[in-house]
Amino acid sequence: MNRRSFVSSAGLGLVGAAAATKFSSGRALGANERIVCGFIGVGGMGRANLRDFLKSKDVDVAAICDVWQPNVDRAIQMTQGKAAGYTDFREVIDRQDIDVVIIATPDHWHGYMTILACQAGKDIYVEKPLAHNIHEGRSMVAAARKHNRVVQVGTQQRSGRHYQEVVDFIQSGKLGKITRAATWNFQNESPHGMGNLPDCEPPSGLDYDMWLGPAPERPFNPNRFIFNFRYFWDYAGGYATDWGVHHIDTVQWAMNVRAPQKVSAHGGKYYIQDNRETPDTLEVIYEYPNFMLTYSNRILNANPLNGRSYGIAFYGTDATLVVDRQGYEVLPETHGTFETLRPFYERDLEAAKLGRSVYPWGSERDVWTGRTEKVQGNRSEQHLAHVLNFLECVKNRQRPASDVEIAHYSTTTTHLANIAFWTGRTIHWDPGKEQIKDDAEAANYLRREHRKPWVVA
Repeated sequence: MNRRSFVSSAGLGLVGAAAATKFSSGRALGANERIVCGFIGVGGMGRANLRDFLKSKDVDVAAICDVWQPNVDRAIQMTQGKAAGYTDFREVIDRQDIDVVIIATPDHWHGYMTILACQAGKDIYVEKPLAHNIHEGRSMVAAARKHNRVVQVGTQQRSGRHYQEVVDFIQSGKLGKITRAATWNFQNESPHGMGNLPDCEPPSGLDYDMWLGPAPERPFNPNRFIFNFRYFWDYAGGYATDWGVHHIDTVQWAMNVRAPQKVSAHGGKYYIQDNRETPDTLEVIYEYPNFMLTYSNRILNANPLNGRSYGIAFYGTDATLVVDRQGYEVLPETHGTFETLRPFYERDLEAAKLGRSVYPWGSERDVWTGRTEKVQGNRSEQHLAHVLNFLECVKNRQRPASDVEIAHYSTTTTHLANIAFWTGRTIHWDPGKEQIKDDAEAANYLRREHRKPWVVA
């Protein structure tokens, strides 16, 4: 087949996929065999992934691919010159000797590349968020299941021991009834943020047309490139999908839920003076059957919550648990329940009847309920543990810690926040059908038009 000719293969999840790569079923690996890896996208996060994959004695890195040559050169140096360099990801996926591809491109490329790699018999480690939109995410799940591929997504908190302890603690019931959880990311970029750089020519060594791929054609702007792509809707979903997905994934894991029923979002670009499209202030409210969750993001004020600039708090009737990547703590309720405070109420009532002064609120009423204890947990390794979990699953064919379908649910939840923000309406979600109820305009955001030929069917 000619790589540059395109035919329809919608049943496989892509239009044009059959012409884009050679197909293989993927070779079976023995327990002691080395895993041959190809890396697609080796910017900051891609090289962080490469660093940890290289720590495994089971890994050979055969290929490095990026549309910007300086990234390729830096990553090849990390392999001591052993890997071959590419600028077209299809050449990496075509290689029959490669077992695994690691995808760390901007979000808008995740869907197409992952589906193509599944069809070619590769296992995949793909960065978060899973997909640029909800339709792409479901197509990625379908491709992984159809071709029996191991797909790990980079929501690495699932592989952190202290996050696992948090989930166990919450599911033990020791916090009591949880009716509220909060997640947040706070920092201060005021007033200029990343500035307002003008459009210009792409830098030397960049295949800008390939960088755009499925995204709309735009003039090159430095602020849309490298790290800051995540603040433009063409390529990503802002903080909600970039950082929020880690928090949301942990909450849905701990609370054993897949999706909210209703989502509303409020905020805007109120003050930051740069050319990003995503809001500088955002508040999202998720309603689940038995609890509510908020995601808060602000980039104009860094005052922390619970002493943390980012994190998760679970509020139970008996205690509060707060966690971030540095550790967690359980804070017991100090103000007692009505039953524990009953003696104080009765004493005050008798004093009032006799005309005596009643005791003010104070330390005497800070009565520990006795239902749980103060607990602390220290930071644990997350990213390397996540990589090792994936490599183990490549060999034993089990589903990894952040399996593609798990990540699809958490990513979907963050996409719903953006849909609520764009429409200015509460989104009513049917998680079984993966449909927005009674809102045709909002439903249009479940997928997007792709720039040909990079079409996810």
